[in-house]
Amino acid sequence: MNCISADAVIIGGGLHGGSAAVHLASRGVSCIVLEKDHVGRHASGVNAGGVRTLGRALPEIPIAKASRELWHNIRDLVDDDCGFVPSGQVKVAETEDELAVLQARSQQVRKLGFDHEQIIDQKTLRELLPAISDQCIGGMVVYGDGHANPYRTTCAFKYKAEALGVQFFEGIAATQIERHAGLWQISTAHGQFEAPTLVNCAGAWGGQVAEMLGERVPVKAQAPMLMITERMAPLVKPVVVAQGRALSFKQFDNGTVLIGGGRFGKANIQLNEAQLDTAGLTANARAAISIFPIIQKATIVRCWAGIEGEMPDGIPIIGPSRQENAFHCFGFSGHGFQLAPAVGSIIADLVTTGTTELPIEAFRIDRF
Repeated sequence: MNCISADAVIIGGGLHGGSAAVHLASRGVSCIVLEKDHVGRHASGVNAGGVRTLGRALPEIPIAKASRELWHNIRDLVDDDCGFVPSGQVKVAETEDELAVLQARSQQVRKLGFDHEQIIDQKTLRELLPAISDQCIGGMVVYGDGHANPYRTTCAFKYKAEALGVQFFEGIAATQIERHAGLWQISTAHGQFEAPTLVNCAGAWGGQVAEMLGERVPVKAQAPMLMITERMAPLVKPVVVAQGRALSFKQFDNGTVLIGGGRFGKANIQLNEAQLDTAGLTANARAAISIFPIIQKATIVRCWAGIEGEMPDGIPIIGPSRQENAFHCFGFSGHGFQLAPAVGSIIADLVTTGTTELPIEAFRIDRF
């Protein structure tokens, strides 16, 4: 293979790489995407698909709000509705102390100028979630949040990017990155690629790419786990999380129920695999039964894990590298799915104009 050139090389073909490609190509920037596996192989294609502004880390709220606007018009962006359902998201409280924490959070967010998180009493909670346990006394809701199909979404961004002229090279890993005469030169086992601009969207492998640029960051590979049940009668429409438990819970239109949240298997990025932890899956199942007792009658039909990059402070790296004309977008710590449409736009802003209107100071790489 001869050297292949473009205006930008994006390393990582997951959802954030695809979003960056769509937004850059829409602005006339020619792009190459290098993906070491296949698009959607890891976190982007196998996550819970939450489209959530609820409970965001405070620095993420402006991006999450901007991204939600894009989600509500996602077909305009990628010619596919991505299975997006604006079902709402609810965080339940089982004790007065948990409800007080949610109330304090709501007040904190309002002081920052955001009013999307609303406190609800037990009556409203039961109207939203008729199958919920009697021990749940209230909670917090964001109407307009929801969920989408992660693999379909990741592929939709890829297909839209390709329609805009982006070239995807799957099964090709970057082995060396150098800069010569104003160009980034990326070596692979299948040839060389070059461009004046480099974008690191390599997920759990983002730290390895950053290290090739001389930037060490403490990214850790995690393997968030999920399980899905057989089809059940309708019992819940919103996505449900819990204040006092590790839980994410949703039911799809076909009746199957997805259970996960806060439990991890073992990620091995050298072997490119994730192993399940049965004790963690059991704990998730017990949490689901505590909130929705009817789940004790369900049959689990499948369990899996993806590999995601976790940062020590739980928020991603988004923004310029210390190196010229290089940019980072990784380490989303298990909650990057909803952010991707807006983050791709941020990367396109930075590449084409050197600045962006959304606040990204908290996500700079040199905070470490």
